[in-house]
Order: sequence, then C-alpha cells, then structure tokens
Amino acid sequence: MTVKDMMVRNPVYVAPEMTLMDAKALMSKKNISKLPVIDRNGRLAGILTKNDLAKAAPSDATTLDMYEIGYLLSKLTVEKIMTKKVVTVSEVEVVEEAARIMVDNQIGCLPVIKDGILVGIITESDLFHLFTNMFGARHEGVRATLSAADTPGQIAKISEKIASFKGNIVSLVTDETDEHGARRFTIKATDITLEQMQTIFDECGFTVKDIRIV
Repeated sequence: MTVKDMMVRNPVYVAPEMTLMDAKALMSKKNISKLPVIDRNGRLAGILTKNDLAKAAPSDATTLDMYEIGYLLSKLTVEKIMTKKVVTVSEVEVVEEAARIMVDNQIGCLPVIKDGILVGIITESDLFHLFTNMFGARHEGVRATLSAADTPGQIAKISEKIASFKGNIVSLVTDETDEHGARRFTIKATDITLEQMQTIFDECGFTVKDIRIV
C-alpha cells in the first residue's frame, strides 16, 4: 500500500498572509488540526498546526487586556509562526516508510508532493485507521499473539490448520521479538472457536502469549 492509497486528496490549505484568527476558525470549521501553507506560486511554503497556534497564544501571565490581545492576534499572520522547513513525501512512497518518517521526525503529518505541487496530506489519523484495519479490529473473532521460530513455512502451517476448521483469517501481522530466533505473530480469525485455535497452536508447537475473543 502506498501513500496515494491513504492520503487525503486536495487538502484544505491557507495562504501565508492569512491571519491566525482566520486560520484557527478554518481549522475549527473543517475539524482539522493541520494546514499546509501554499504561496502565490502554488508551492508549499510551510505548515501550520494547532500546536503552532497554541504556542502563539498569549501567556496566562500577560498583562494585556482582552482587547489588546485580540488586536495583536488579528495582526499576526500564518507566515509568522508556521513551520517553514516541512518534511514531505511522494505519493508513490509506501505507507510504512511514511510512518517511519513521522516517527523519526516526531511529526504528525506529511504533505504529499508531486512535481513540486501539493496533491494530498497523510496524517497520524490516517495511519491509525490503517492500523485498525490491519489488525481486523472491526471483525469479531479469535485473536491470538504467539511466538514461533523465525523459519520458512510458519504462516503456511497456521493458515492450513485454520482452514481445516473452516476458519477465515482476517488479520495476520508479524514483528520482531526479543527472543533469539523467534518471531511474534498476531493473528485474528473468524468462524472458529477459541478452543480450536488453541489446539492448532499446541499442535504446531507455538508459544501462545495471549488468546481471546474480541
């Protein structure tokens, strides 16, 4: 799956000269927390987030009254507080690489650029939706986390056994573990009982860390 499959196309954006008050109102109206900033040449000039707005707000210790604060905020523009060095991604990049970039840079979104033009945006929220689907969270079934030898054929062994019980795998995710020579599997299947799943794992010699109906 690539960024193109997950991104929000034609995202809402603002101009550098827009006031912060207007940008904040737009975020509230559209129920979004991140706004790409596009200059007059149609190029990405920066990005504005709710965190940026919060940082720009006057301190509780300020001696200014509400009218003075309102006046100052009405004059403050997006370009004054936006993040100018924006990390971007291509629409053909794979989603796991986009997730890694977000994690490594401690950011919550990536504007998607094609030929220098903004074509979309992918956010942490989009990745959460993907995460939910990858683990089959919307399907009721038997979910198990287990440890097995990191050798060829383990997934085939599991799937064949589940199929023999007429079960259907809706999610299967593997990841690294601290155990040398082992790999962790998280699997979810429907149309099969918890007891049948436990029997499969016992017969295959897998160490079950957790198994439940969810």
